[in-house]
Amino acid sequence: MKRSLPPVPLLHRLLYRSYSKGSFLSYSLNRRVTPTGWTVLGLLLLTAILGVDLSKSTLYQVFSLVMGLLIVSLLWSWARRARFSARRDLPRYATVGEPCPYKVMVVNEGWRTVRGFLLSERAPDPRPSLRSFAFTREPGEEKRNVFDRVFIYYRWRWLLDRRLLFVGRARGNHAAVRSGEAVRVSMSLVPQRRGVIPLSDLRVRLPDPFGLFQRCSKVESRGDTLVVLPRRYRLPDLELPGEARFQLGGEAVSNTTGQSGEFLGLRDYRSGDALRHIHWKGWAKTGRPIVKEFEDVCFPRYGLVLDNFAEHGDNDLFEESVSVAASFASAIDTRRSLLDLMFVRNEAIVVKAGRGEARAEKLLEVLAAVEAESEEHFDELEAVVKRHGDQFSVCLCVFTGWTPGRARFLRNLVAAGVDALALILCRGEAETRVKVEEAPLPCPHVLLEPPNVQEALLKLQMWT
Repeated sequence: MKRSLPPVPLLHRLLYRSYSKGSFLSYSLNRRVTPTGWTVLGLLLLTAILGVDLSKSTLYQVFSLVMGLLIVSLLWSWARRARFSARRDLPRYATVGEPCPYKVMVVNEGWRTVRGFLLSERAPDPRPSLRSFAFTREPGEEKRNVFDRVFIYYRWRWLLDRRLLFVGRARGNHAAVRSGEAVRVSMSLVPQRRGVIPLSDLRVRLPDPFGLFQRCSKVESRGDTLVVLPRRYRLPDLELPGEARFQLGGEAVSNTTGQSGEFLGLRDYRSGDALRHIHWKGWAKTGRPIVKEFEDVCFPRYGLVLDNFAEHGDNDLFEESVSVAASFASAIDTRRSLLDLMFVRNEAIVVKAGRGEARAEKLLEVLAAVEAESEEHFDELEAVVKRHGDQFSVCLCVFTGWTPGRARFLRNLVAAGVDALALILCRGEAETRVKVEEAPLPCPHVLLEPPNVQEALLKLQMWT
């Protein structure tokens, strides 16, 4: 039976309508009024207040001058027209929190020459839904004063920041662009969230000569998408167990194989041998197919377990877990090893990268799209790790918080013979350390508390 959702209180409905309309109005005005324009408007208001008594003040003259300037600027920006089409030249990947430069080819589709314009990329509307606003609590909201807890404006601002996909800066071209002419404009944006973000709202801004107001129009462009990878932390040079080694029959002994290029000799052709290894001169001399035999090389295999079970309100902590997992996925040299990423999405998922498998970028793409699960399913995750555990040189486990279920999962892995290393993301390092000391873990572990994750990871060199 489907559980009915609670009704939204009337106060929250009224606040949502007020905040939503206010945010839309503020955004629309900021796109059309420049910072200089707001300064001049403030000067107009100041002179209007101080220059009321015309017999005792000459500020009314300044008021008249400012008013005339604003009227001319407003009419000039309203009269400007332009019709553009654009095509974006995007990079393959972007990273959360890092500037992503790209190019935009802009074509003047109108019949008049356009001089001086700005391009800006508009992010999708970050305003939350009514139910999200009413029932999603800001972390630490219970510590705010009574007024803030009743009108929950800080919750509204927190939800806006949380849902904002990227921040872009307006870039312009001051040269004259004639009808039918194309120009290339350098753009840049800073992604705020990982995943696949849409780019479908490119705007052209046409400012007046005084730079107070600007007309804003949409540019004809196709919808593009940009893959945003998780933020990665810098890691020290860690010497993980296992190294590439030469041995015959490597495929049977190790989980990954390759050929080193070391020539051993010639032998008769066997079914399944690669055609590129046929020794044509030997075949011509003997009259039977001969192949070149090489020495096999074995590569170490590592496991990377991501605990994507996040309780309500722990989404920020989960994002830190994804960033830590992505840091190791990009730092481990998959040219000399294999790396298995494991997590749960309806069922246990295993994604492989390394020699003979996908490239390491594949793991980062998967991590960019991974989502948090509200319920713990450590039994499924434990089963898939144990299935491959005897092949791992070491298994890196990234935990989102610390609970008895996570402790039991880690102990079961170690008891099954898996050489594990635990990286525990937590909100209170002192409290978590007490829990760990009460029930000591059977493997090395590190506590990572935001916002000091980077500092703790750099100390891994001392710990190893």
